[in-house]
Amino acid sequence: MRIEYTKGERASKELIMLHREASEATSGRKMKVLLIYPPDWFPSEPYLSLPSLTAVLRQAGHTVIQKDINLEMYDWYFSEDFLRKVLYRVPRQLDRLRKLSKKRDLSAEEMDLQMALCDLTRQRIDELAKKAEKAKSIIRGEVFYDIDKLEWAIHVFREVTSVISMVYFPSRICMPPMETDLSYKVFVSSEVMEAVNDTQVNVYRDVFEHLVKPVIEQEQPDVVGISIVLQQQMFSSMTFCALIKQHFPHIHVTIGGNTVTRLRDVLPQSPLFQYFDSAVVYEGETAFVQLVSAVGAKRSLADVPNTIYRDATGIHVSPTSFSEDMASLPPPDFDGLPLHKYFVPTKILPYLATRGCYWGRCEFCDHGEGYTAGYRTKKIQEILADITHLRDKYGARHFHFTDESYPPALFRKLSRGLIDSQMGIVWTTHMRFEKSLLEESVWQDAKDSGCRYLHFGYESGNERVLKLMDKATTTDVITKHLQMSADVGIWNHCMGFFGFPGETREDAWSSVEFLEANKEHVHSLGFGTFDLGRHNPVAKNPEKWGVTAYKNPEWDLALDYYYTVKDGMSIEEAERVFQEFERNHNPGWDLRLFIREYIFLYIARFGLQKLPDLQYQAAKIQGAAPSLAGKM
Repeated sequence: MRIEYTKGERASKELIMLHREASEATSGRKMKVLLIYPPDWFPSEPYLSLPSLTAVLRQAGHTVIQKDINLEMYDWYFSEDFLRKVLYRVPRQLDRLRKLSKKRDLSAEEMDLQMALCDLTRQRIDELAKKAEKAKSIIRGEVFYDIDKLEWAIHVFREVTSVISMVYFPSRICMPPMETDLSYKVFVSSEVMEAVNDTQVNVYRDVFEHLVKPVIEQEQPDVVGISIVLQQQMFSSMTFCALIKQHFPHIHVTIGGNTVTRLRDVLPQSPLFQYFDSAVVYEGETAFVQLVSAVGAKRSLADVPNTIYRDATGIHVSPTSFSEDMASLPPPDFDGLPLHKYFVPTKILPYLATRGCYWGRCEFCDHGEGYTAGYRTKKIQEILADITHLRDKYGARHFHFTDESYPPALFRKLSRGLIDSQMGIVWTTHMRFEKSLLEESVWQDAKDSGCRYLHFGYESGNERVLKLMDKATTTDVITKHLQMSADVGIWNHCMGFFGFPGETREDAWSSVEFLEANKEHVHSLGFGTFDLGRHNPVAKNPEKWGVTAYKNPEWDLALDYYYTVKDGMSIEEAERVFQEFERNHNPGWDLRLFIREYIFLYIARFGLQKLPDLQYQAAKIQGAAPSLAGKM
């Protein structure tokens, strides 16, 4: 199934230029814009949305302050200052539990919490603060490459966030993995609003007071933009929006990002719209620049493409959409971001050369929902120029090419271009298994150009299921890809899932057996179960797949649905398969590192010979394991 891109009337480039000229002529003044990247995301590299918007806004003459509040929040969490605040909240939490115990019996978890809070003495907090600062110094220094010390640092982060959770209970804060839970449903508008106003669990209210509010008071921006990539970020984002409107009602607040685009059909009716003034959907560069100019001139946003906005008469949806001309976009601008404070020992910069997916036919994938036009790319000369610019300006040698799936022809050109220009970088990206890349020279070029770590869309190792998904690859092609790339020293990470509609338990076992047969060439895995996303092809054609979706009308912000199937595994059966796979897979795939940027840095430094040190000791002792199929 090809992605459908007809989303609103497409505005021509000529019309956009006309609007741009008109807005510049009437804007009256250049604006000051504060861009915010909200929690929660692992703080190992900048997310690309802010630097991309910053580049075009500064190009248009506006002043931009970009703040990675997610990064600054975690840096603050692991500090003496924040942990002192935790200590001050202990009596408040104990008092809350005491009052609660007069109304009802405390649960076992609440009684355990009471006991644990009594152990949170000043001495314990002081010791924890010292450990946290040491952990940050480990991940930002050369000692990062000592796996035992790095593992200790990650354990400290978990210990600190578990302590933070005690005083914000029943909220649960965890890092890593990023699993903060405010005890409210993020897919229900009313519960998000309750979370916003809950001073007990909502840690983001304190983050706003310490990190966001002072910046606004100092900089006095005209517009604040917040990029919401993951749905989990709705809690922090709506908290920031609500408090900005409360304290600074004159500031225009706009939101954008992948999650906002996916919720574009429900946002105009959502009560959350009271917290912000506009939302930018799809690609944001041109739309956001025009929105900023219109706000400055006090003009209507009606002519701004890709926009949902509120005015005195109600909430309106722009009738036009626009997709960016890649050649006209400047390289991302990271100026103003504290690149030295990310939780890595050396800079990793993201870079995006393409928009959309060149294949665009996978039946489970809804990445195309973020665009109003098909696949586009910059020319190889422009890509190399951008990478050179970023390398030289920021002193970066590590790059994450965040394209959804790197096209085969461009992959070849990029490798040769990086070699011929003697770029001297190392890089990682995301790819499909393509028969057009089955030449040894392709993989030797990739290695020589600095490619060290590839995320592959494996999905399944069963031929029938691959055809159902329209992956247009075969197990033979996958096998050769894995062998060729691994032979030259490129790390393979295979991403897959169980439970695609029509997939049987037997299909799933054959997929796992395929991985076992190739375990010498598969270095790490990322597996899960199929989600019926509200925009993916299966959800749009349920009859074709024998799927029945169950949509709870109260869950207005839901991005996926519970469903049943006529054929194949149910959700519950797929989950059981996944759990058995987690318990019984090849132990060599259980790594002490699971943060992708950390694996990338280790492989960039040591090559594949470091693999045994990255595995858990149990895997090295156990040696050859019986097959998973046999265990089942």
